[in-house]
Amino acid sequence: MYSYAQSLAGGLLIGFATWLLLASLGRVAGISGIASGVLARAGGEAGWRRAFVAGLVLAGAAAAIVLNAPATPARPLPLLAAAGLLVGFGTVLGSGCTSGHGVCGLGRRSMRSLVATLVFMATGVTTVFIAHLARG
Repeated sequence: MYSYAQSLAGGLLIGFATWLLLASLGRVAGISGIASGVLARAGGEAGWRRAFVAGLVLAGAAAAIVLNAPATPARPLPLLAAAGLLVGFGTVLGSGCTSGHGVCGLGRRSMRSLVATLVFMATGVTTVFIAHLARG
């Protein structure tokens, strides 16, 4: 399968999944909020959150196997930990993540989500630029 077709199929599946969650449970598919709710909440909210996160992991693993995804180079653990902390801090600071703001918020024409998505994208571009400069 060509990369454009894979990207298109992935985008359509993400859009369908967010619509399905909103239509069936009335919930916005912000992955950071759903993932944090798995750890923090108990009772009726925890079940669908666990199922959603399990579906993300299992579907990603299945797609990688079926589509023969290329292996990514290993990164040092301190770098991964620092990156994870920065992403978590940014998610809390922005009151949501790229999926919540970029997919669901923009779909609902939220100005706050537009600003958050632009900040996420600018930060990502800047980070890649600095990383390439650091490597020489």
